[in-house]
Amino acid sequence: MTQQPIISVSGLRGILGLSLSPETISRYVAAFVEQLPDGSILLARDGRPSGHAIGQIIQGTINLLGRDVLDAGVAATPTVGVLTRQYRCTGAIQISASHNPPEYNGLKLMGADGRVISAERGAQVKAAYLNQPITWAPWNEIGVTTRCEETVNEHIKKVLATISAGPIQKKSYKVLLDSNGGSGSIVGKKLLEELGCEVEVRGGEPNGEFIHSPEPTEANLRTVAEDVREGKYDVAFCQDPDADRLAVIDETGRYIGEEYTVALCLQNVLSQRKGAVVINGATSRMNEEIAANFKCPIYRSAVGEANVTQEMMLRDAVFGGEGNGGPIDPLVGYIRDSFVGMANILELMTKKKKTISKLADALPRYEIVKHKVELNPEELPAGFDRLKHQYGDAQLDEGDGLRFTWKDRWLIARASNTEPIIRVIAESKSLEESENMCISAARTLRGI
Repeated sequence: MTQQPIISVSGLRGILGLSLSPETISRYVAAFVEQLPDGSILLARDGRPSGHAIGQIIQGTINLLGRDVLDAGVAATPTVGVLTRQYRCTGAIQISASHNPPEYNGLKLMGADGRVISAERGAQVKAAYLNQPITWAPWNEIGVTTRCEETVNEHIKKVLATISAGPIQKKSYKVLLDSNGGSGSIVGKKLLEELGCEVEVRGGEPNGEFIHSPEPTEANLRTVAEDVREGKYDVAFCQDPDADRLAVIDETGRYIGEEYTVALCLQNVLSQRKGAVVINGATSRMNEEIAANFKCPIYRSAVGEANVTQEMMLRDAVFGGEGNGGPIDPLVGYIRDSFVGMANILELMTKKKKTISKLADALPRYEIVKHKVELNPEELPAGFDRLKHQYGDAQLDEGDGLRFTWKDRWLIARASNTEPIIRVIAESKSLEESENMCISAARTLRGI
């Protein structure tokens, strides 16, 4: 039996040769492209070796639909958002499986605004993929593909425009950039050099040969942390393969982690630009305290980048992001951006005249724990009912799975958009309490 790819709000993901086949790729691309207005479609990929062959399938599909392709080659996902607007493309396709293992790949879809498409548009693409026949162009109306030669400068220019680069340049920070064989080094190294940093890159060749497991978690970054301790760096910036997420390691080699990325950035941004902030329902409440300190309103969206950016636009937010290390600055683009994270953290270090460890220690302290629970989809409703009974004393929000909120803690249980699992996330003042909350919820979901 053929496996099906995972289709989320903004794209699809699967395993090459199993759930991700040339036919699936072509049908899905056609479903997206046939709904786009006239204009060229930007195409790019992260460094995974399979991306080149998938790119040829996508390029051929788009051309045979009678549409033109602007091929940006290997590029970070936030760079694709910038390029889509810079070259006035009608949409974009980024070939990436983000933090998934190397056997995976996938497609991320963006509109003309350089933003990951909305849930509504994603549903329309999925419906067309499942039900709508493809209308191919006649032989004399086939589109053409053009190479996009300049892919870096506009993105760097936009990031630098949001900060004051001069004081950072004077500090000559020593930075370790862990791009892990992904696309992050292309903009990352040049941006950090523009900021006067002495940069050493790990996994700087964007060839998809991961030097450690691709998700930038503490367990996967132990060798990077050791390098920081031995090399006396001021900070280490660790990206996922398509560079829309950023984790931080401080000068002592301590993993500060993805949850702190948005919080550190937010502290810097709100000191200069007051306004609304948007985070998702699974992002640390320390952001709420930071926003409150600056007397700025903060809103929570459903989990998922498209949901965060939609809420940001609705609230005219000055900043936002997701707790998986994805800061979003609308001045650069409505898309998660590790380079925005690097620039803001370096500026915060400079303005406060403090090490990254001291800045992190000064933030409101919460402990967030994340578990993955394997559960058959048909068992989920009963599992959710059991959770609602167990946590009857909590404030309940059912807009995105289940979110239980108490005065001093919260817990979320929701089906993943990108993996066949249930994510259980808890946050409290105590690591032990958060861990126990996740374990208890997982047992309840399974009916144990």
